[in-house]
Amino acid sequence: MRHRSAGLSGGQIAGLLLSLAVFWLINSGHFEPLLLGLGAFSILLVAYINLRKLALDGRYEPPVLLSPRLPGYLWWLAIEIVKSNLDVVRRVWQRKPDLSPVVFTLPVRPMNELVRTLYANSITLTPGTVTLEVTPENFEVHALTREAADGLLEGGMERRVSRLEH
Repeated sequence: MRHRSAGLSGGQIAGLLLSLAVFWLINSGHFEPLLLGLGAFSILLVAYINLRKLALDGRYEPPVLLSPRLPGYLWWLAIEIVKSNLDVVRRVWQRKPDLSPVVFTLPVRPMNELVRTLYANSITLTPGTVTLEVTPENFEVHALTREAADGLLEGGMERRVSRLEH
């Protein structure tokens, strides 16, 4: 009960348990009694650790995994990865490669640590860009082309990833 007074509802606990169970089942694919039991134990352990964190600092930040917007973001990111990959291949395979490498500072608005990590990793997953350093106010990013840098500076990826925390 102490957890509910800190702001965590029964629905949030149920959502956490359900999302962890679905995630485990999708990744495991096993339905033998022993493995299901071990999976249930691991799910309860992760939920317990999450609730203990809440009891210690009074904050509950639901995992991005619980965001209903996550599938849309992952679909958009997959499309961006394919488009960037094709662009990098086209530029590198030209007789005279069309590259203009640049390291730049990308300002980042405040967001929770999990979403911030997802943002930095999304940049790195996209061919032609790599997050080199993360600070509280910005990311240092390497891009193979000025166009890739400009695309990040426009803020489309940041807007999409920041929607996951609401």
